[in-house]
Amino acid sequence: MFNVKLILESKDKVIANLKNRNIADTQIIDDIISLDRKRKELVVESENTRALQKKMSKEMPVVMKNGTDDEKSDIRKKLKDLSEKVKSFAPDIKAVEENLSYKLLSIPNLMADDCPIGKDENSNIEISLSGDKPSFDFKPLEHFDIAKDSIDSERGTKLSGARFVVYKNNIAKLERALLNYMLDTANENGYCETMPPVLVSRKTMTGSGQLPKFEDDAYKTTDDMFLIPTAEVSLVNMHADEILNEKELPKYYVSYTPCFRREAGSYGKDTKGIIRMHQFNKVELVKFVKPEDSINELNKLLKNAEQVLQGLGLHYRVIELCSGDLGFNAVKTFDIEVWLPGQDQYREISSCSNTGDFQARRANIRFKRKDGGKPEFTHILNGSGIAIDRTIVAVLENYQNADGSITIPEVLKKYLNDAEAFTF
Repeated sequence: MFNVKLILESKDKVIANLKNRNIADTQIIDDIISLDRKRKELVVESENTRALQKKMSKEMPVVMKNGTDDEKSDIRKKLKDLSEKVKSFAPDIKAVEENLSYKLLSIPNLMADDCPIGKDENSNIEISLSGDKPSFDFKPLEHFDIAKDSIDSERGTKLSGARFVVYKNNIAKLERALLNYMLDTANENGYCETMPPVLVSRKTMTGSGQLPKFEDDAYKTTDDMFLIPTAEVSLVNMHADEILNEKELPKYYVSYTPCFRREAGSYGKDTKGIIRMHQFNKVELVKFVKPEDSINELNKLLKNAEQVLQGLGLHYRVIELCSGDLGFNAVKTFDIEVWLPGQDQYREISSCSNTGDFQARRANIRFKRKDGGKPEFTHILNGSGIAIDRTIVAVLENYQNADGSITIPEVLKKYLNDAEAFTF
């Protein structure tokens, strides 16, 4: 949730942040200021009315004992009116607070001061390149042509509709190998492996920043539960409404889960193959850290994700997202884009973000320093460690051979009975 104090103290900065994120209509900021003022006025008026009621209640015994009939009747009427007025404030305050809360939940995070300013992905900045592009003495195929018999879109569509697939034979084995490789790598880097629920409450979705903005992209049940779009949702809320001790930080979590997205905003994109599906698999990394450590922890998180691709011997680049491409929750984001020779382009395979205290405010996650003081909000970071299905695409296209087989990357062989190659 956006910090209302920041809006009141730095209105111009918040408005500039919205405009740099391509949000032209900034009326919501004035609405929030008005609602916050109204809330404070109602609270003060309610407290003053309650104080008057309390004062008159103390006077009543004296009036009832010594007053005239008119005075007794008058004080009874006044106390009754005050009682009804005190009760009337509660629904008014609640309505204002709910409206204020909804609007605060609708504002994206304040981006870092050094975030590149730009309208869209064309203004993202390339930070680094790793490895070399593979060379072929034949025209490289796309993944869905290499393993067309093992990526069964026809049966996936028959079972569930468009953008669903069934993995078979060696693709199913490759999926399992990649999953284990990614989890083992995360474990070696100190992440606690977890298996959280993939069906979560509205509160949990709101706490991680998915709601209200992304409700149209989510799969929702009839009893107001949601299938997670990423394990970040579950992991971020692991410590919702808790106060951690400083010595517990940083906390690292890793989880493999299936993820579910309607992809409502991407109609017509990547309809062939497994780049963009309604159900996909991902290994997610989440960190809870002290505010002063979050910048350094983001760099470490990025290196953890890069390590997976380096182990697989894949060529990739790291880019920093500009203001117009930055995610709703993020202060700063680095994307990792892997080279896909069949498509002759880079595609995102991991995204590593620092959300500052934005998610911690929404989920009410705080920590207490060992030297005392008031509890503070933690900073929360998240990153794909990495997207498994897109890694399948990368392995297929980068390790393909002229005979239609693929060479197994060295780091995966131990998960595949030391197989040297797969055929499809």
